[in-house]
Amino acid sequence: MESSGARRGRRARRSRRRPLLYAALAAVAVGGITAGGTVCVKARAHSGGAAVSSAATPSAGPSAGSAGAREEASMEPVTEQAVDRDALLGRAMAAVGVPAGAKVSAAVLALDSGQSAVYGDAAFDTASIVKVDILAALLLQAQDAGRRLTAAERAYATKMIENSDNASATALWHTIGQAAGLDAANRRFGLTRTTGGDGGLWGLTQTTATDQLVLLRQVFGDDSELSAASRTYVQGLMKAVQADQQWGVSAAAQGNSWALKNGWLARSTTGLWVVNSIGRVTVDGTGYLVAVLSNGTASQARGISLVEAAAQAAVAVCGDK
Repeated sequence: MESSGARRGRRARRSRRRPLLYAALAAVAVGGITAGGTVCVKARAHSGGAAVSSAATPSAGPSAGSAGAREEASMEPVTEQAVDRDALLGRAMAAVGVPAGAKVSAAVLALDSGQSAVYGDAAFDTASIVKVDILAALLLQAQDAGRRLTAAERAYATKMIENSDNASATALWHTIGQAAGLDAANRRFGLTRTTGGDGGLWGLTQTTATDQLVLLRQVFGDDSELSAASRTYVQGLMKAVQADQQWGVSAAAQGNSWALKNGWLARSTTGLWVVNSIGRVTVDGTGYLVAVLSNGTASQARGISLVEAAAQAAVAVCGDK
């Protein structure tokens, strides 16, 4: 059995390994800044969604009135509510500094603990992050038909994810049945607030950060409608995006421990940018699924900076023990 001294030493060593950003977020929390539209959730066992968790789940224990029951009641808030992640993420996002007129939403899931936080619930245009969804829908349809992807489909998929090639995305968009095919697949994946773009406008698919987190769980989690082979295939492509597209959620990763897909689009009506990033990153040996959506920035570069800062804040919130 581990001695109390050894436990204290282990906790101290773990604490020293936390990234400096965690400490910065703790300092932000003390300031008492309030940000609206933030929800902290714990992931369900099923990959289809996440359940809102606002209080600790009571554990079975001695009857009320006993010394044991009183002791458990006094300890419960320490073990389950000591870290209010929705408040931490809201305060961290307030500190990020969103440009006037722009909007951002972020969602994160720590794969080891199941801790998950979501900031904002607005719907955004997907731009090219929908290409992961298109490929997932194609693979699901192929599984249902008991077939492998054709050589042409695989070539399109590679260019669509690794190079963000729009012509390849359009070809596969038609293969899956456009919006109707995407929406049908998403119902099975558990996405409830994602709607395919009209006609050939796949980049104007509407989605939320929460739904993108659900999609990432389909791609990177074991409890998925996609087969292990299909998941491995998508993951491999997301790890190989070309060099000038390796920004976004990768800013929250250690080294090259990421797999991602980005999307960017200048709206012709306003000249303002949609900039999004989704993927998996690893920090201190822990995997995180991260989705950040934004719109309304004056340039792509400003949108990238906003998305990267939001990704770092989100990972830090769920990484802070």
